[in-house]
Amino acid sequence: MVDDQVLEASQQVDFDKHPSGILPVIQNIVSTVNLDCKLDLQAIAQKARNSEYNPKRFAVVMMRIKEPKTTALIFASGKMVCIGAKTKQQSKLAARKYARIIQKPVSLQNSRISKFKTSWVLAMSTSQSDLRVSILVPMEYFQLMNQNYFQA
Repeated sequence: MVDDQVLEASQQVDFDKHPSGILPVIQNIVSTVNLDCKLDLQAIAQKARNSEYNPKRFAVVMMRIKEPKTTALIFASGKMVCIGAKTKQQSKLAARKYARIIQKPVSLQNSRISKFKTSWVLAMSTSQSDLRVSILVPMEYFQLMNQNYFQA
């Protein structure tokens, strides 16, 4: 699959490439970035558009952009989490856009993006046949999960 190509869930499966008939479709990529500087969240929230900051609820600035359609959680430590991209390239582009938006309100000239890391990928797929989860996952796992759930 080409990295910046987004597949649709209804797309036909090429059985030569995917003999099982199962083709995962990426729905969401979560990436983390370090801006290598401390941030004033209050200043960012006041001056940047499409941002929310409620320190009593959660000590981050939540910012959104339209293209690529993503959301960023920006921490005072300079770390940022980008959520919602469909490809790694979109996630990197979004991180650069958020860093550029942050630079303006707080006058950060020497901030740079470092340690870009794709943390999590959510993919969905459809199957041409029934799927029995009990065969894929040992029954002991479910018993252990149930015991831990009811004890907590």
